[in-house]
Formats: sequence, structure tokens, C-alpha cells
Amino acid sequence: MPDHSTTVAELKDAVRRFADERAWGQFHSPKNLVMGLAIETAELMEHFHWMDCEPSRRVTDDPAKREQVAEELADVACYLFTLSNALGIDLSDSMTAKLVKNAAKYPIEKYRGKYEA
Repeated sequence: MPDHSTTVAELKDAVRRFADERAWGQFHSPKNLVMGLAIETAELMEHFHWMDCEPSRRVTDDPAKREQVAEELADVACYLFTLSNALGIDLSDSMTAKLVKNAAKYPIEKYRGKYEA
């Protein structure tokens, strides 16, 4: 299921089916899912901890490290999709709206190539 041919809805359905087959919905409160998401994000962060920016760009050059990072990234995505299912939030709509908001907040002519708080 590569990115270019898989929809967000298909991924959310796959995650939902996986959890349903195991009767895990009873544990999937928003609180528990957000906590799980934070934990999995921290596990992903461990692969980059104490690393400068440039070396962090090359972490996945090592095939074994790439696989580990990919697994942690997938764990983060699974929690995110499960949370959006639990809350009934359409991620595509939410992301589109947020990008519109960010475009207004960070106009290209002011922010291209630079960061300002």
C-alpha cells in the first residue's frame, strides 16, 4: 500500500479493522490514545536524540536504522489514525484547514527560507 495509491480513509479503516479484530476499542479512549501517541513519538525521537541537524538527515542511510525509524513512524501514524477514528475527526479536512490557516499566518514573502517566532 504505497503512499501514492493509498488514501487516508483506507489506512484509518485498516487500523480500525486491526483493533476491532482484537476487541481493543474498549481501551481506545482519547486519553489513552493521546498518551500512546506521545509514547510512540518519544520512541521515534530516540533515534535522533543528541544528534545535530545534518547527521539527522542521514539517519535512514543505514538500512537497519531506516527500518527501525519506519516502524516507529508507523506506530505514531497508527495511534494518530486510531485517535482520529475515536474522535470522529476527518484528518484530510483538518489538515487542509490547518494549511490554509498556516498560509495566512506565515506568508511566503515574509517567511520563505527563514524562521521567526
